[in-house]
Amino acid sequence: MPHEETVYEALDHAHGGEGQWAFGTGFDEPLAGVDTTVPDGVDPADLGEYCLMLGDDALVLAQRLTQWITAAPELEEEVAIGNVALDLLGQARLLLARAGSVGVLGRSRSLATESIPDEDALAYFRDPDEFRCTALVSAPNGDFAQTMVRLLVASTVRLAVFARLRESRDPVLAAIAAKGVNELAYHRDHAARWLLRLGDGTQESHRRAQAGVDAVWPLLAEVFGPTDLEQRLTAAGIAVDPSSVRDEVRGVLDQVLEKATLTVPPWPDDAAPRGRHGEHGPELAELLRPLQGLAREHPAATW
Repeated sequence: MPHEETVYEALDHAHGGEGQWAFGTGFDEPLAGVDTTVPDGVDPADLGEYCLMLGDDALVLAQRLTQWITAAPELEEEVAIGNVALDLLGQARLLLARAGSVGVLGRSRSLATESIPDEDALAYFRDPDEFRCTALVSAPNGDFAQTMVRLLVASTVRLAVFARLRESRDPVLAAIAAKGVNELAYHRDHAARWLLRLGDGTQESHRRAQAGVDAVWPLLAEVFGPTDLEQRLTAAGIAVDPSSVRDEVRGVLDQVLEKATLTVPPWPDDAAPRGRHGEHGPELAELLRPLQGLAREHPAATW
């Protein structure tokens, strides 16, 4: 029997010898068994853009969380953070695949090769101004306490949205949301337990947790302001108007912070959702550089 030269060759052969970038290959078809027809009366471009918003939030937050691998305060926490990041990466893959299936690749496809799956092309070959994520997920991590505050806030918002998306008229979005709510409930509860531990812990842990809250809270300004696209798709029964989850999110966060003996800062007024329109600070480009660099240097490479 011939000997496999490397573990990568063995993995490639196990998946049929069609090696490519790992983000979108070596898995079952993400939309298998789900009706992918765009619902009547819905502009496919709108649906694709909305999937990019949700998918980019997940992809960018997953990338932020992976920055803690080998740097988390406990070995068990590295495993937990890695699992949360993998959950979000899975959500991103499904959402970007849906976006690609309705034809949003456009100029991004011209930068890739035809052999690269849609979700890989969208992850690796878009520039920062083509990403539709919010500042809440693209902002730098800060210390561990700030990271847990951000994870609590982001997962609470996303869970509230996904719970409603289970009733979406788009079968794909509904299926993704139904799968994601259990994952997001874990993410939220994991972060909440850390905030309780830090906020009601030592004087130093309390100080850091409060500083994390104070740093993250202004990022909520763009979270609840709906874009025109979100309003159109909400009216069509496809999307969720983010303003509709504000009270639920606020109730959860107020409760957690109160139990953690942390002070809730004033809630910011809604601001224009700049990130949804591709307006980002330099921190997003810095985050994407290591994510996209190898794929861009060797776009036709196999593994």
